[in-house]
Amino acid sequence: MPGSAISAINAMQQATMSQAVVKTSGAGKAYQSVAQSMAIAVQDAADHMRNLQAISSTAVGVATAMMIAEETTDPWKDIIKEAQKIVATGAVNFATIGKDAAKILEEFPSG
Repeated sequence: MPGSAISAINAMQQATMSQAVVKTSGAGKAYQSVAQSMAIAVQDAADHMRNLQAISSTAVGVATAMMIAEETTDPWKDIIKEAQKIVATGAVNFATIGKDAAKILEEFPSG
């Protein structure tokens, strides 16, 4: 019985600790780590875009209120345009980060 237990342990070590198994496992863990990092980068970009939208909406609201109060569109219409540009730029940045993250993950060796 003791000999068969040792044989089982040796078989288990060979099955789990061989160079090929360790290398494959390591590559898989590295790929998962990179995938998680890319997901976090995209989440951060989405948070940034939401923050820009909130700031822009506030600026547009204040500028609109000032146009009504002052009965003039100058300089408030320009402020609204700039606030909208900020959101548009944020959307472009979000798309770029998403595409770059996907490309990095696609090009990263998984095995």
